[in-house]
Amino acid sequence: MNHVIDIDNNAIDFIKQQGGVVTVRLSPRRGCCGGLANLAVAEAQPPDDPRHYHHHTQDSISIYIAPELAAQGLRIGVEGWWKLRHLYVDGADIHSK
Repeated sequence: MNHVIDIDNNAIDFIKQQGGVVTVRLSPRRGCCGGLANLAVAEAQPPDDPRHYHHHTQDSISIYIAPELAAQGLRIGVEGWWKLRHLYVDGADIHSK
């Protein structure tokens, strides 16, 4: 089966515990001396406006992914401990269209 994004088993469990929905999007980050970088982030919640995302069901969870991030070889993982656990996105550099 061809996945839109790889999700490790611990992240799948975490997402299911948080409601079974994940949003993968770009988040702008600014530097102290100017400049802008977009960082891929994953959040265990639906997007504010789902019209701007591709929607997929994978591993029994609902995935909303920004079109520019789909099929980029990215992977969602989870890190942290107890209430400080959070999702992260790892993988190759993102190629802009």
